[in-house]
Amino acid sequence: MVKEPDMNHDTLKQYIEEHQQERIESLKHQSQLAKKPRANEQQVGGDHYKNMGVEPWDVVDTWPLYQRIGYYRGGALKYIMRMGAKDEAAQEIGKGVHYLEKLLEVLKEQRDE
Repeated sequence: MVKEPDMNHDTLKQYIEEHQQERIESLKHQSQLAKKPRANEQQVGGDHYKNMGVEPWDVVDTWPLYQRIGYYRGGALKYIMRMGAKDEAAQEIGKGVHYLEKLLEVLKEQRDE
């Protein structure tokens, strides 16, 4: 027979409160992620793509999955590697992160299919 851990009322109450707080923080984090706009709804460093009738990402999203993954990986790599060489370093990294966010969306969509 397995012996249950020796927890008095106060210890058990503290344990429950700690785990409830962890769960609340987890739910808050998930809620914040859910509110975040999709990568296509934002642009880092101007609005030149947003002003187009058809954005480049709209075209790329018609490609086969492996080509989309490669494109978004390459875009992220480009901006990370040129950090500070063209635009401010923080802006370049922001652009790289933007590509990674788009890549993550593509991978999640593929997983959910």
